[in-house]
Amino acid sequence: MPGPFRAWLDERLPIADVLAMLRHKTVPQHRYSLWYYFGGMTLFLFIVQVITGGLLLLYYRPSSSEAYESVAFIVTRVPFGWLVRSVHAWSANLMVAMAVAHLFSVLFLHAYRRPRELTWISGVLLLLLTLAFGFTGYLLPWNEVSFFATRVGTDIAATIPGIGHFIVRFLRGGDDVTGATLTRLFGFHVAILPAIVTTLLALHLFLVQRHGMSVPPSVEARAVHDHKAIRAIPFIPHFALHDLFAWTVALALLAGLSTFIPWELGIKADPFAPAPAGIRPEWYFLWTFETLKHVPATVAGINGELLAVAGLGAAALGVLLLPFLAGETHRSRRVVVWTGLVALLFMAAMTMLAVQASLQGATP
Repeated sequence: MPGPFRAWLDERLPIADVLAMLRHKTVPQHRYSLWYYFGGMTLFLFIVQVITGGLLLLYYRPSSSEAYESVAFIVTRVPFGWLVRSVHAWSANLMVAMAVAHLFSVLFLHAYRRPRELTWISGVLLLLLTLAFGFTGYLLPWNEVSFFATRVGTDIAATIPGIGHFIVRFLRGGDDVTGATLTRLFGFHVAILPAIVTTLLALHLFLVQRHGMSVPPSVEARAVHDHKAIRAIPFIPHFALHDLFAWTVALALLAGLSTFIPWELGIKADPFAPAPAGIRPEWYFLWTFETLKHVPATVAGINGELLAVAGLGAAALGVLLLPFLAGETHRSRRVVVWTGLVALLFMAAMTMLAVQASLQGATP
C-alpha cells in the first residue's frame, strides 16, 4: 500500500492496531489441530452464500407466479446463471455439513469450558440459524419437491400444544402453503436471518479472538506432566495460509460439483396437485423426519409425535446450555463425549434409514 494513502487510512481506521493484534496472535499446535479448520471453512462457505445469493437476487422474483420462471431464466438465459445457482445450492449444503462438523469438534475437544461458554452458545445459535437458512431458502425455487416438503415441515409445528397453530400460520402466512408463504420465507431468507447472523457472527468471532483457540484437557495435562509449553504457530502467516489453502480446496470442490452435478430445477409446483410419493426434506432434516416416522401414535395416552418434538426441543436446549450442565471432572467430560457419539450415530442411522426408504420407494 502506498505510504501516503496508508498514513491517511491509519489516521481514520485502526488498521495498524488490528494488524499488530493479528501478528501477535498464535494458534496451538497438537494432534487435534486439524479440527480448528472447520470454523474457518464454515465462514468461507457463508461468504460464498452471500456473494452468490446477491447475484441471484438481481434476477429472482419472489412470487408464486414468477419465482419458478425467474429461476428458469437464471439457469437458461443469464450468462453463467446455472453455475451461480449451483454454487449457491452446493455451498449451502456444504456449509451445513461444516457447521455440524465444527459443533461436534468443539464438543469432543471440550472447547465449551470456562471462559468460552458464550462462544459455545453463539456457535450453537449460528448452527440453528444456518438450518433456518436452509429451511427458508428451500421453497424459493417454487418447484414441486420444495413445495410439498415445506408443507410437511411446517405441519410438524402444529403438534406443539397451544401455540402450534399460531406457529404454522406465522410460517405460512395463512392456513396453507401459498404465495404468501413464499414471500414470507423470502423475507426471512434475505433480510431478517442475514441481519441476525451477521450480528451473531461478529460476536462469535470477537469471542474467539478474545479467548483464543481452546486446548483439549488431555493436551494440557500432557504438557503439565512433561513440563513443556504447548507448541503454537503464528496466526499470520502460518495458520492463515493453511486456512487459505483449505478455502481453495473448498472452492475447487464447489466448482467441480456445480459443473458436473448442476443443481436441478425440477417441476413447477402445483398447489392443487396431489403430493408425489416419497417426498423428503433436505438431508440435514432427514434424521428428524425419520425419527418422527418411528414414533408410536400414542405413548401412555400422549400423542407420540408431540413427545418426539418435545424431546428434540429438550435436546436442543441441553446442547445450548451444555457449558453450564457439564462438569469439569474427567468423568463428566467422558459422559459428554459418549453422549455426543451416541447422538451422532443416532443421527447417521436415522439418515441412512430415510435414504434407504427413499431409494426403495424410487425403485419400480
